[in-house]
Amino acid sequence: MKVGIDSYCYHRFFGEVYPHQNQPTKQMTLEDFIKRAKELDVDGVSLESCFIPRFDKAYLSEIKGMLDEFNFDRVYAWGHPDGLEGGKNEAAYDEMIDHIEYANAIGAKVMRVVGSSLMFRFEDHGPQIEKLSRMFTNAMKVADNYDIKLADENHIDYNADEMLEIIHNVNHPNFGINFDTGNFLRVLDDPIQGMEKLARFTFSTHVKDLKINPQAAVNDWYFFSCTPVGDGLVDNQKLAQLLKDANYEGFLAMEIDTLHPDYNDDEDDAVAKSVKELKRIAQSLS
Repeated sequence: MKVGIDSYCYHRFFGEVYPHQNQPTKQMTLEDFIKRAKELDVDGVSLESCFIPRFDKAYLSEIKGMLDEFNFDRVYAWGHPDGLEGGKNEAAYDEMIDHIEYANAIGAKVMRVVGSSLMFRFEDHGPQIEKLSRMFTNAMKVADNYDIKLADENHIDYNADEMLEIIHNVNHPNFGINFDTGNFLRVLDDPIQGMEKLARFTFSTHVKDLKINPQAAVNDWYFFSCTPVGDGLVDNQKLAQLLKDANYEGFLAMEIDTLHPDYNDDEDDAVAKSVKELKRIAQSLS
């Protein structure tokens, strides 16, 4: 199984700093990230659209050229931070549709999409799921024109059964999930049980590991904060085995959103350690 990195690991360096975080000591461009991924000798990258500075054809062609040069598998990741806002944001839907073309321009065959977020998780999920199912069904008509799969991420919003309901409602072979191994834990849903239900619908991943952050309130979304893969509570070894058993074709894309204070704001070191552990996991799968 292949190993990769999502560009959100470096979000502070791209200029997105949460109120509880420190300002970074350096900045990063998209090109810097791609080069760093090459230095870490990974197989693929997931590129967050919020960190792509331009969407003109010339620039996207340049990015595709870099990715092709490094022989990277790639996922185009649209929707941070709130995506379709539980089906309420029609303007975001139109934006998502535009980004299918951008995903195609960089040569991505999988596009991560976001239906909702933690901002809307305490609202009634029934109407949200109904609206999102309709939106994603319509979006697949466009994605089909480019032979692109859409992968809806569990985004600290829905549990595994709710994600499965959306997938069944859309009922399209190229619509599935971007399985985030940490975000189910954050809604107190067992990631292993979630993977048992969703592995065969998984087109892309965000591999997180988490442990309790003593500096966070229990109701803070980062109460479970990120660690290097292997240091936390998430059994990513078992999750990867379940993916392999389901003939998963994508790569294991590690992601950090907010790094646990034990790691002293050193996302790059945490990424390097995570890549090493994911390579070990990938090589160990039976």
